[in-house]
Amino acid sequence: MPQTPHVEKHFTASEIVRDIVIGMSDGLTVPFALAAGLSGAVMSSGLIVTAGLAEIAAGSIAMGLGGYLAARSDADHYANEERREYAEVNDKTEAEIKETSEIFQSYGLNDTHIQPILDAFQKDPERWVNFMMRFELGLEKPDPRRAITSAMTIALSYIAGGLLPMGPYILIESVKTAFPLSVVATLLSLGIFGFVKGHFTGNRPLVSALQTLLVGGIAAAAAFFIAKSIV
Repeated sequence: MPQTPHVEKHFTASEIVRDIVIGMSDGLTVPFALAAGLSGAVMSSGLIVTAGLAEIAAGSIAMGLGGYLAARSDADHYANEERREYAEVNDKTEAEIKETSEIFQSYGLNDTHIQPILDAFQKDPERWVNFMMRFELGLEKPDPRRAITSAMTIALSYIAGGLLPMGPYILIESVKTAFPLSVVATLLSLGIFGFVKGHFTGNRPLVSALQTLLVGGIAAAAAFFIAKSIV
């Protein structure tokens, strides 16, 4: 009887999704708060659009730079730990053998099973170091393009998120008309964003949408009242 091959599907873009969440969530709330705060002080949407676009430009650059530096920090940390592991494998071989054995013993392997692996590791220090990086330190080798990718993803997500609440002000001259539409656009975008995020991360989309709407709505409201009190 023919059997259907078992295919496992795993989500492998968690870092990209994380960057999109960081950029989009801030992009949806900060420009909205600025525009909403200015709505009570000016009558024309022209100034609000100018200030909002300036904030989106500055915010996307700052957020992108933060993502780049964070990714570079992770890469530098991995490189430093990798150099230390190579030094320990070469200069403190017996201690590393003991540590490696303890890792395998924690998975239920005995010395009979462990010894051939240790022999193989001693002949291949690179694999040994990779094993220790992952199972002793819990570190995964970062993608060398991660810093640039993270910076671009966060920055573009911030711009995309920021343009959504700014859209009504760009299209409508009247601030009184643009403001409620911006509120609706922001809340609707937060809900859709949460739904899509839940779909890609394996969470229940509706629950994710409600959580994102609640958290993002509270953040947007808090930012609005702060901006309003200042302006």
